[in-house]
Amino acid sequence: MADWRESGRRSGEDDRTRRMRAPEPGIGLPAYPVQGPAGPGGRSGGPGGAGRPAPEAVAPTVVQPAFPGPPPSQVPPGPSGPPGPPPGPSGPGREAFDDGRRVATSRVYGKERSGRSPVRPLPGQGGPPEAGAFGPAGPGAGGPVRPRRRRRPLRIVVTVVAVLLVLLLVGAVGGYFWINSKLVSIPGVLDDYEGRPADTPGTNWLLVGSDSRKGLSAAERRKLATGRAAGQRTDTMMLLHIPEGDGRPTLVSLPRDSYVTIPGKGRNKLNAAYAFGGSRLLVQTVETVTDIRIDNYMEIGFAGFVDIVDAIGGVNICVKQNIKDPKAGINLKKGCQDMDGGTALGYVRTRATGALPDLDRTQRQRQFFGAVVKKAASPGVLLNPFTSLPLASAAADSVTVDDGTGAFDLLSLGLAMGDGPVTTAVPVGSTPTLPGVGSVVQWNREKALRLFEALEKDQAVPKDVLNN
Repeated sequence: MADWRESGRRSGEDDRTRRMRAPEPGIGLPAYPVQGPAGPGGRSGGPGGAGRPAPEAVAPTVVQPAFPGPPPSQVPPGPSGPPGPPPGPSGPGREAFDDGRRVATSRVYGKERSGRSPVRPLPGQGGPPEAGAFGPAGPGAGGPVRPRRRRRPLRIVVTVVAVLLVLLLVGAVGGYFWINSKLVSIPGVLDDYEGRPADTPGTNWLLVGSDSRKGLSAAERRKLATGRAAGQRTDTMMLLHIPEGDGRPTLVSLPRDSYVTIPGKGRNKLNAAYAFGGSRLLVQTVETVTDIRIDNYMEIGFAGFVDIVDAIGGVNICVKQNIKDPKAGINLKKGCQDMDGGTALGYVRTRATGALPDLDRTQRQRQFFGAVVKKAASPGVLLNPFTSLPLASAAADSVTVDDGTGAFDLLSLGLAMGDGPVTTAVPVGSTPTLPGVGSVVQWNREKALRLFEALEKDQAVPKDVLNN
């Protein structure tokens, strides 16, 4: 008896591990301490204390192991199924079997344990101990315990990503309504009228740049060399066609001095339509001479032009020649260079570039517009809140749109222009000077018709019509 008690103490056995250890050969070893009558010391198991006989008192009774072979849980059931409760006498801390043998029961955390199956490992152990999990000798022999794999860092990463996605979604939705609330719209710009062209495939924008000084202080007017002219006139007009498929958009400049028919006003320069009847008459005039229905209208003044360029951190433009124009407030050298809003405004307004200043200017306007939209739609601007938010605010404060155009339409415009549009101008036939009108631009009728027919049918513009 002393041997197995000392062995249990050396190996760190307790009530949870003793049941799992197979008895040593030749030793009548019970699986648990025998629960006997309390001895003189007040503890069960004999006069010496808990489960220990007194050294010179009654000799301890050795109870044979109940299962010298495999544990009961591994004995296959008989033909009639698993055995029922064993009959026979039983006492405190003992269970009786058919052959009269008794086996000690255990106490788990101070309570008597029921049943005859071996004690299972503690929760979290995952089943029987594997080789090396408790050292070379298995449980009870000491040795390092294999640490459980922790997944907390992965869970934290997933949580952080989910929170960021929610914040982005909330920010996008909030930004959409915020921009829509700041947009200034012109009611009735695209209202139907008798003889209006039918709807055509793709999306057609009329982009207008006015010479409005609204929003500029006296100091800013002097700095930007915009003059003191009152009112507003159309300084730039471009027709942008975005195809339904994967083709590139087409950006067509409409020279402001184009000699066209204005509904109800006779023939005059194209920008006179804006002076006569505002944006609504301008849209009607463009639809009449091109036979293309306008889907969206956007207008921007001098102040908005400067704000948008500055919001994206300037734009890189390649200047084809030296340009010095005090009226536009610029002194540029030939070559590629970064321009801020004020310099870019002077670059697209100047007429000091050649014999056909109006046509040269339309080319610079297309060049500049494509560069601005391409940079504004780049991931470096859209995904950076320090540039995208100022850009959205500047665009919402600077542009005027029809009452059917919203923030989503403006975003679609920018994304469509991201890959770079095909740019051209209406083919020019001549530039005469007419009495009472001045210098005008007359279109090449045959090539102009081919250009607008291709856009109307959502087809690529013939190369011989393109004029870069």
